[in-house]
Amino acid sequence: MAYFDAASSAPLHPVARQALLAALDEGWADPARLYREGRRARLLLDAAREAAAEAVGCRADELTFTSSGTRAVHSGIAGALAGRRRVGRHLIVSEVEHSSVLHSAEAHEADGGSVTRVPVDRQGTVAVDSYEAALREDTALACLQSANHEVGTEQPVAEVAAVCRAAGVPLLVDAAQSLGWGPVGGDWSLLTASAHKWGGPSGTGLLVVRKGVRFAPRGPVDERESGRAAGFENIPAIVAAAAALRAVRAEAAEEAVRLRELTERIRARVPRLVPDVEVVGDPVCRLPGVVTFSCLYVDGETLLHELDREGFSVSSGSSCTSSTLTPSHVLRAMGVLSEGNVRVSLPGGTPEEEVERFLAVLPGVVAQVREKLGAPAGAAPAAVREDALVVDALGRRCPIPVIELAKVFGNVPVGGTVRVLSDDEAARLDIPAWCEMRGQEYVGEEPADEGSAYVVRRVS
Repeated sequence: MAYFDAASSAPLHPVARQALLAALDEGWADPARLYREGRRARLLLDAAREAAAEAVGCRADELTFTSSGTRAVHSGIAGALAGRRRVGRHLIVSEVEHSSVLHSAEAHEADGGSVTRVPVDRQGTVAVDSYEAALREDTALACLQSANHEVGTEQPVAEVAAVCRAAGVPLLVDAAQSLGWGPVGGDWSLLTASAHKWGGPSGTGLLVVRKGVRFAPRGPVDERESGRAAGFENIPAIVAAAAALRAVRAEAAEEAVRLRELTERIRARVPRLVPDVEVVGDPVCRLPGVVTFSCLYVDGETLLHELDREGFSVSSGSSCTSSTLTPSHVLRAMGVLSEGNVRVSLPGGTPEEEVERFLAVLPGVVAQVREKLGAPAGAAPAAVREDALVVDALGRRCPIPVIELAKVFGNVPVGGTVRVLSDDEAARLDIPAWCEMRGQEYVGEEPADEGSAYVVRRVS
């Protein structure tokens, strides 16, 4: 089985496994106690903190271990907002942040705060001047991920940190996806990360708060982790997380070159092997092991199941794999195709042969899924042509509305229109994306008795 979903969770690094087992024997006692076993546990905890701080590029007393990356994000945002409450209650986030950041933003709004969501371009990148324009006198905190978890695009963190620093606003960086590859540059103020992203055990996160940043922990606190993470420290997991981070960093430079070559191979060859595919994300400023593409006329969930049957574990941001049947917020913000979305994220050590096997299997799997869904095999026009057609796709989920559009599009002459009736939110994203890929004109969305009408004009 080829595991290609390291962006969700990387396999446990062998060094982490060894450290975990050793720490289970040595680090079980309370590190706050002064007897021998407690002192031994404290030494392990302090050594892990020093190692993690060195990898992050911060002081050891600025780093707190939390119960997860999500907890680090929630605690970091809440504490920074509370610490700067006298300044104001305005929060800035990008539209493609991890859900943990966006959920914190929603909670802040529900509590009476205000939030500005900064848009991204079609490659998923924020503009530095957009963050600068969003800054206000009452801005308490800005947040920006170092790299996107769905498409791999790296963000201009150092530049955004500079404009935030000039305005006197702290910047919190979610570094979950990138920290294993190297420290985050720039004059940021807070940083969060999650150990299972770099081959450490799950249930361990990092929260870094630079000296001088106003911070007020929320909720009940105790004496542990400077009052920023209540509860008994999971020392074996913390030790394993720090050991894994040090190990992957030692391999990062060489492994990054190798994985970039493999992902570039996928980026270049998938569009040649599979028709009607859009590769998304920045082609250059991206994580080494992540490549994401979307296939027209494909049900994402079915595609993932079929790839799983062929021995490949991949993930998807498609609306079809969501329990809410809504498109990924990242793909929506980018304005790219959400149908049949596949994210391949290669863990360290992925053999070249597995990537070649994936490229050999993928075309047949996509063709099989498209055939089951009745996707059009060609674009030959019908004998009877009408200037305006209506496609009723109400009650039918992705990718059926776009498939039905493609089937009849040849039935209208140049200048003619097709109105697609759909009540699936994915159509709002996928029909304009289809027009972009096909070089046709997306006229816009119109109200309908049920759902919406999406109007497309044939220009070629």
